[in-house]
Amino acid sequence: MTDVASSRPFVVAIDGPAAAGKGTLALRLAEALGLPHLDTGLLYRAIGKLMAERGFDLDDAALATQFAEALDPEDLKRGDLRGREAGELASKVAVHPGVRAALVDFQRTFAARAPGAVLDGRDIGTVICPDADVKIFVTASPEVRARRRTDELLAKGRDVRYEAILAETRERDERDSNRAVAPLKPAADAVVLDTSALDRDGAFAAATAIVEKKREATSKGA
Repeated sequence: MTDVASSRPFVVAIDGPAAAGKGTLALRLAEALGLPHLDTGLLYRAIGKLMAERGFDLDDAALATQFAEALDPEDLKRGDLRGREAGELASKVAVHPGVRAALVDFQRTFAARAPGAVLDGRDIGTVICPDADVKIFVTASPEVRARRRTDELLAKGRDVRYEAILAETRERDERDSNRAVAPLKPAADAVVLDTSALDRDGAFAAATAIVEKKREATSKGA
């Protein structure tokens, strides 16, 4: 894939549920396109971790909003934001409208800088960058995602059970899909990429084809 060269930012929005593979895919696409990458989930993970480690109630919407407004980019460099615990905390603070509103400008500013960016999250194509050049909704069955997460944790020496991870996966899907603000769902013009039967190379090849098709259509319409 060639680097993006355009007079305006080229933005790729990648959304999807936990453990669908969107983060790895987004990073790989960004490298191939020569664009910066933002894992927007880290924003919420950082807020959740900061609140939890200080003993604050994550259900306190006003307090969570204050943490979001004061979030420092350096907070995203923490080494403990990739784990399961941080993911669960992120899902809890993300339900607060004030938190999401406080982080919108941060994300949009990142995407608006030339030459563009690849952002992954849960509402990039629907809320953050509704005019993104490419929108991909990466998904997989709950069973496949739970198996991937279980295998990942077992490889790290964690004592986990597949059934428990599956239950957590379904619970989080329910919470993310039914929240009042920016629920998890594909944008109307997003391409849904089901990775249930794909490995990382297969998912990357499929996503690359989606991007190239969009760029070709855009160049013909120019």
